[in-house]
Amino acid sequence: MLNALQVVTTVVVGVMVGVEFSVAFVINRILDGLPEDSGVLGRAHGARMLGATMPVWYITSLVLAAVWAITGWHHHGTGLVVTAAALLILSVIMSILLLVPINNRGKTWTPDNRPADWKQQMNRWDRFHYVRVAVLIAAFALLVAALA
Repeated sequence: MLNALQVVTTVVVGVMVGVEFSVAFVINRILDGLPEDSGVLGRAHGARMLGATMPVWYITSLVLAAVWAITGWHHHGTGLVVTAAALLILSVIMSILLLVPINNRGKTWTPDNRPADWKQQMNRWDRFHYVRVAVLIAAFALLVAALA
């Protein structure tokens, strides 16, 4: 049972890390390179789509890591799992306090209603997101190390 939980947790967190890494270093760079107003429309669509799915994914990852830490309390690597869970908590807090407010504004933007500083707001979101991705990668690496 614990082995299955470890594998599922690692896969769920790993895929989430991949999605967030892709957003940071691939998708947003593509959107920023599109002509005229395509970038703002693409980011708004992404904010709506991922804004609806990612909270569930983040909470699921955190719950799985917490269950792993609790059920494997007396097993090797539990400290790594607890630290990974703490990093996942940090990523949720960062999301709620720093990224979600910008995301909630951005998901409503169109070429007609976007604010004058929309690119600065997106650049700020990107900087916060880079930090969050680093936190998520660290959490994932700790989960993988706990398996070894």
